[in-house]
This record gives sequence, C-alpha cells and structure tokens, in this order.
Amino acid sequence: MTRRLLVSYLAVTLVVLLMLEIPLAIVYSQRELERLTAGVERDATVIAAIYEDDLEAGRTLDTGPAERYTARTGGRVVVVDDRGISLIDTEQPAQRDLSTRPEIATALTGQRTSGRRSSETLGTDLLYVALPVESGTVVHGAVRVTLDTAHVDSHIGRFWFVLVQIAFAVLGVMAIVGWLLARSVTRPVRRLNDAALRFSSGDLSVVEQEEHGPPELRQLASTMAMMAQRLDAMLVEQRAFVADASHQLRTPLTGLRLRLENLESRLPAEEAAEVEASIDEIARLSSLVNDLLQLARADRISTSEVQDLAAIAIDRVDTWGAMAEASGVVLRLRGADAPAMVDAVPGAIEQILDNSFDNALRVSADGGEIVVTIERGPDVHRLTVADHGPGLSAADKERALHRFWRGDTSTPGTGLGLAIAVALARASKGDLELADAEGGGLAVIVRLPASNAIGR
Repeated sequence: MTRRLLVSYLAVTLVVLLMLEIPLAIVYSQRELERLTAGVERDATVIAAIYEDDLEAGRTLDTGPAERYTARTGGRVVVVDDRGISLIDTEQPAQRDLSTRPEIATALTGQRTSGRRSSETLGTDLLYVALPVESGTVVHGAVRVTLDTAHVDSHIGRFWFVLVQIAFAVLGVMAIVGWLLARSVTRPVRRLNDAALRFSSGDLSVVEQEEHGPPELRQLASTMAMMAQRLDAMLVEQRAFVADASHQLRTPLTGLRLRLENLESRLPAEEAAEVEASIDEIARLSSLVNDLLQLARADRISTSEVQDLAAIAIDRVDTWGAMAEASGVVLRLRGADAPAMVDAVPGAIEQILDNSFDNALRVSADGGEIVVTIERGPDVHRLTVADHGPGLSAADKERALHRFWRGDTSTPGTGLGLAIAVALARASKGDLELADAEGGGLAVIVRLPASNAIGR
C-alpha cells in the first residue's frame, strides 16, 4: 500500500509538472524567437534606411555597413534592386537574380516577410527578414537579413534542461515527502496487519490502540483488540476445562482399573477374560486422558528457552535404544557431533522425539532402522526422524497431523501423538511436517528457530 500511495503521489506530481513546465517552455521558446525576429527586423530597417537614397538615385552602394553588420552579428545581408538583382551580398557574389526567391518577391511588392527555413548547405536553421526599400509608394529594392538561430536555440535548449532538472528535483523531494507521508498514513494498517498475522499464528496479544490515523482504522483496531481479548479468554477457559477434566478423570479411572484387577483374580477364566478386555479398554482410556492433558498443556506453553538440540537427541536416543533393540530395530543418530542451539519451550523436543520414536517403533519391522538426523541452518535447525515402515499416502500425511486420526485402528494409540508434537513445535515458533523417507517409510521433520545466543 505504501508503494501504491507513493506511485500515486509521484504520478500526480509529474502530471502537474508537465502541465506547468511544457506550456512555460513553449511560451519561452516563442518569446525568444519573437525577440530575435524583432531584433533582425529592426536591423533590416536600419540597413534599408542606409541604402534608400542610393537605390533611389541609382548610385553604386557602399558595402561597408552591410559587411560591418555581418562581422558583428554573423548574419548575411542581401540588397537587391527593384528587379531582384543582388547589389550587395555579404556571402555570395553580387549581380545574381534573386527575384524568384519568395521572400525577395514578396518584399519587392512592398510587403514585409519573415520566417525560418532549414539550410542544407549549413546544416542549421536560419531566420530571415525581408522588407522593401521604398520612398512613399515607390519600391526601389529590397533588403534581406538572414541569421543563424543556433544561438537562440542553444538558449532555449538550456532552458528546457533547467526545467527538466527542476522536475527531477521536485520529483526527488516529493518521493521523500511522499514516502514519509505514505508510511504515516499506512502505519495503522501495517499494525493491524501485523496483529492479524499474530492472530493467525495463535498469538492473541492485545492490539495497541491507535492514537493517530483515520477514525475508521482506530475503531477497527479497538474492535480487533476486544476480539483478541475475548478469544484469548475463551481459549484459556477451554484449555483449562480440558486440563481439569482430564486430570479429574485420571483418579476414577485408576481406581476402576484397580478394582477390576482385584476382581479378575476371583473370577472363572471365561469371566476373567471379559474383565481383562475391560481393563485394556480402561488402559486405552487412561492413555487418551493423559494425551489430552499433555495436549492442553502444550497449547498453554508460550515461554521458550535456549536448548541444545543435539544433546537432547543424544539423551532420547540412549533412552529409547533399549526398547528399539528389544523390538529388533536399530536407532541411529547423525549430525549430533556439535551443539545445535535452538529456542524451544521446555520439554517440547523430548516429547516430540518420544512421540516420533513411539510411532516409528510401531510400524518398523524386525531388523528395521530409525534414523535421527540434525541439520543446522543460519536461522533454523532441522530435526528429522525417519523410519522404513509402510509410510503414508499424501492424503494420510495431511490427516495424520490432526487430532484423533489413526491410520490403522488395530494399532494401539490415541491418535494424539503427532497432534501434540505439532502443538509443541508451533509453541516453539517452529513447525512440523511429514514427508517420505529416503528408501521408503515416513519422515517426521521438525524445524525450530536457531538461538541468537549460541550456534549462529
């Protein structure tokens, strides 16, 4: 928007400059040419007065005045008799018949004429003035004065150049002023846009009240601030309810499981099998409650800490190594030979790795391999957990990040593991995505912001 406003300001300024400067330059050019023409006409009148008596008496003309004029101004002077025969020509031999020249013919009829014509010989434009030498109504001859217009054209060209410089200077000043003005006008819009971007990322910080700008934008900012406060309050209440409900359910579920386990030992085998199935369902429900509690906590976490991604990965690989070995799966860690400092919420990386390992072990066959890779970047460090299981289709990869999605209902789990990992990654200002692993399988890719303190 700032750019569009600046372009509009410059466009209006340019139109105004063109409307002012082009007519001014045209008027200046016309005035200079008229001034030059008037001067040449005055000089031609003086020369005609000098030679009037000699032409009337038929005496030989003195070329001195004409030559001195040519030497002083560079103009060409031609004096002809009443038949159009040149008697004086400061550039060409005399006694030539010039009666066919339009300006000479017009002057011999007793009329003055002036104009501009292009000289192919000289390669320039010439201004000419021709007027009759007459006594009363009797025309004795004519005088034509021709002058190169290069000098006045140079003046006009310099004037155009000055106008162009002024235009560029005005446009430059207007660009600075327009940019400052556009920034001032769009500042409330930019702040509202930043607030909207924060909202889209889950940050419901209160929008700053605008003290400047149009009333409509100030009202919009106030409305967005109220909306953010209400949404934040609703989300806080929702998370608190989920956390409280999950926490309250854990105790009765644990008690119910203990009672069923005690009852199982006193029942016949057939009835004990049914109780065992109920205990399994209670265990699954307890796992679901625990995952819901973790998800609620993940949504509430907002404070990040500087952590060593490599050190945490080493620790979790060591922790899960025994379980992986028992399942016939090899856990490999790459890229952990140096610190990789990231900003993340406490416990987020550990839980993301735990959920990723748990899912990978469920789908890995005996003799399979799970590879954990750490890649460092200037702004983002990447953590990848890749298995060689059956993998997921493109549609399932998208759905797997949603809550309660389970690809295979026969596989144990609540469908919340990846959803919790996504929430933790986003709470750490990062992101999580699923991709195909090299050689087949699924890769969980987590990107976390590199810390400004270390490792950049």
